[in-house]
Amino acid sequence: MAEKATIARPYARAAFEHARERGALADWSRLLAAGAAVAATPGAEALFGNPRIAAGQLVELIAGVAAEGGAPVGPDARNFLSVLAHEHRLGFLPEIAAQFEARRAEVENTIDVEVTTAMALTAEQKARLAGALEQRFGRRVRLEERVDAALVGGAVVRSGDLVIDGSLQGRLARLEQQISQA
Repeated sequence: MAEKATIARPYARAAFEHARERGALADWSRLLAAGAAVAATPGAEALFGNPRIAAGQLVELIAGVAAEGGAPVGPDARNFLSVLAHEHRLGFLPEIAAQFEARRAEVENTIDVEVTTAMALTAEQKARLAGALEQRFGRRVRLEERVDAALVGGAVVRSGDLVIDGSLQGRLARLEQQISQA
């Protein structure tokens, strides 16, 4: 069977082009994120492959979750989900959503950055960090913050494959490694 990313590509491209033509990239992002969350739920694959469950029921399930999350689910979105359901491709929604978001970030010249800190950042700290990251990446930064008290201090910045570990926990781990190698 072909790799999931290969199968997801034409669906992501079609959804992206449709959303871009209508100025609805954010709405489709929310729709696809909701669909991806449903598809990633344990037991979803069995549900999607169950011949006793009609494609329309699956579409309504995902549309309902998306609507609860604030994503408008119009006729075009239902049609898209219906095509995926009839083609037995609902399980590919996480890959479709990821590819859609990559295209959106490229067009909008943005980058998603996850910052994990020991304590919540103030609005001023977030703004300074986002500004510094925008200079480094040369793109507008969409910052998502997580708090993990186990870090003790500092922060871990992740964007795609890039990880900048400036946490106290990370520094201690590097120091421990240096000592054990000496």
